[in-house]
Amino acid sequence: MFALWSVTAFLAEVPAGVLADRWSRRGALVLSGVGEAAAFALWTAAPGAASFAVGFVVWGIAGALVSGTVEAVLYDGLAGHGASGAYARVHGWTTAAELLVQVPTAGLATVLVAAGGYELVGWVSVVVCLAVAALALRFPDAPPAVCAAAPDGAAEPDGADEPPLGRAVGLALRRPGLRLVVVAVAALGGLDALEEYQPVLAAEWGVPAAAVPVAVLAVSLTGALGAALGGRAARLPGVVLLGLLVASALLLAGAALWARPVAVVALACSYGLYLAVLVVAETRLQERISGRYRATLTSVAGLGIELASLLVFAAWAMGGALAVAGLALAVVPLVARAMSARLPA
Repeated sequence: MFALWSVTAFLAEVPAGVLADRWSRRGALVLSGVGEAAAFALWTAAPGAASFAVGFVVWGIAGALVSGTVEAVLYDGLAGHGASGAYARVHGWTTAAELLVQVPTAGLATVLVAAGGYELVGWVSVVVCLAVAALALRFPDAPPAVCAAAPDGAAEPDGADEPPLGRAVGLALRRPGLRLVVVAVAALGGLDALEEYQPVLAAEWGVPAAAVPVAVLAVSLTGALGAALGGRAARLPGVVLLGLLVASALLLAGAALWARPVAVVALACSYGLYLAVLVVAETRLQERISGRYRATLTSVAGLGIELASLLVFAAWAMGGALAVAGLALAVVPLVARAMSARLPA
């Protein structure tokens, strides 16, 4: 089931970004909410292998419709009000909220299970997803730019005689400065796959089983703090940001070598520093994108993150957290080049 979900999201990632840019970003967000509601309704009304398989395919498409589109709506919405400089701060708080919201929703789910079991949780989830879709209807949906600046300064064609997907990806490949930032964000974002192993690390380091959820929560809260400070981090010199990334990798390596319950503190600090740098890198990507394909190019980076995650999984299989820390250090030169890349013409 998870394989169906992952493969669907992988295949739909970039086409969903193209759909958002060529059709309607607001419409893509609305469709995503409706799609997730449909998946929950299917799982709740007719639980079974077939319905879960179909639901995960729908869920994968719904997730792809959000990936890249939210960033495009946020950045262009701020830019439309002359506030693009606030993107790092708002994006950082958005990332922090995604981590913090897990705490109250987990508590609410516990209450719902006790009150009405699986079905109540499912139908409440349907209502929540539809509410998200309704909220998305209130978002602005300004038409995309008619054309964008090409690398040589000439105006690009309107794309009427070229497939949107090929043209959008080609745009990314034709802009060396932008291409470098896309690759750097993909490599850096892929490191977040280590989050999946945080409970495993806590258990391996001797944290009592009953305390593992608390330890993981502490790591998540520290990560949320780091993401929330992303706006402040965006004002730091590039060399300081690279120092934060190196410190994050070294803290992770130190925690892996220490392998004691208190090493969770180092893991939490590492995660907080990492998310602060990631927010800045994702902001730099948005600053370097111009024209109508913002959601598409952000989705290209998202696709790269999925691929980079496979490297993290492989590193973990070969050497655990210490190998992942080495991978993080290997990413530093790439991030350094991306941070110093010139803005596209």
